[in-house]
Amino acid sequence: MGAAGSKLEKALGDQFPEGERYFGLENFGNTCYCNSVLQALYFCVPFREQLLEYYANNKSLADGEENLLTCLADLFSQISSQKKKTGVIAPKRFVQRLKKQNELFRSYMHQDAHEFLNFLLNELVDILEREAKAAKNDQETSPPSEKAANGPNNGLPNGSKKEPLVTWVHKNFQGILTNETRCLRCETVTARDEIFFDLSLDIEQNSSITSCLKNFSSTETLNAEDKFFCDKCCSLQEAQKRMKIKKPPHVLVIHLKRFKYIEQLGRYKKLSYRVVFPLELKLSDTVEDADIEYSLFAVVVHVGSGPNHGHYVSLVKSHNHWLFFDDENVEMIDESAVQTFFGSSQEYSSNTDHGYILFYESIGSGNRN
Repeated sequence: MGAAGSKLEKALGDQFPEGERYFGLENFGNTCYCNSVLQALYFCVPFREQLLEYYANNKSLADGEENLLTCLADLFSQISSQKKKTGVIAPKRFVQRLKKQNELFRSYMHQDAHEFLNFLLNELVDILEREAKAAKNDQETSPPSEKAANGPNNGLPNGSKKEPLVTWVHKNFQGILTNETRCLRCETVTARDEIFFDLSLDIEQNSSITSCLKNFSSTETLNAEDKFFCDKCCSLQEAQKRMKIKKPPHVLVIHLKRFKYIEQLGRYKKLSYRVVFPLELKLSDTVEDADIEYSLFAVVVHVGSGPNHGHYVSLVKSHNHWLFFDDENVEMIDESAVQTFFGSSQEYSSNTDHGYILFYESIGSGNRN
């Protein structure tokens, strides 16, 4: 980082806590999609703290089988334990493991940051669930005296439903959507819940996150060929359908659908639409019986004019200051600079740096950023 690094370190010294670290990540040939998401996750403080706690409690596993969780925990531990405040770290072990785990990320082609985030969070959940299941099996096969020492066996009565395991990844990122369909003949409402780690929103020109969320939750009428089969009427009926957030997550990840398949072109095109994302976001129209407020703490930005080439960088808020991460380079920016990543109000613009994935944390959920 050279002179830029020393300048940053000087600025950080006056305004940031002693223990915080700001390290660029080396690029191993088109791994900016990975670096930008990792920076956003590192500055998601509850997630980072729980990952480091996991690492501290499972150091004995370091000699065991390596997986994406152990590699990520090792990387975050390396960053947080550096003596210097700034510098560059090579996430080589993590990237190697990622490529070994998923062939999608093996090539040097441009990858999608949202696909990577999705894959990573789901993989972490799978690993934690496997570990919890293995620990439970070990406990069940241990001698009776050992079982007693480990506490009573909270067996479930016959026929009762087993509660799904809630990991610390779920506690940070999982929300619940409810899909409501109201039959217009008998007024019966059918509701189906589904969990999510992020919301993918359709975007329009000169819009905002608030309007995108309203569209996401708007009522749709099902008629003609799209009629709904109502179980009570036992027939196809006209109905109204809407999606609402039943349980909002602590960390709300919003993915803007900037890449759209254009049939006439026979390929995907990047939408450079201007979509305003506020620093403070209220969820009211979209959420069932709640008025939740969120604060923006990270933005993954796609730079480039198309989906198959370009670059990713990230903006991160830490202790009320904004920083810009571009692989190895880190610099402080003014809060007002965030607005330059909203998109373009013209169809053709020289500015191709557009917000792609937004990370909001619910105010009061423990983020000390």
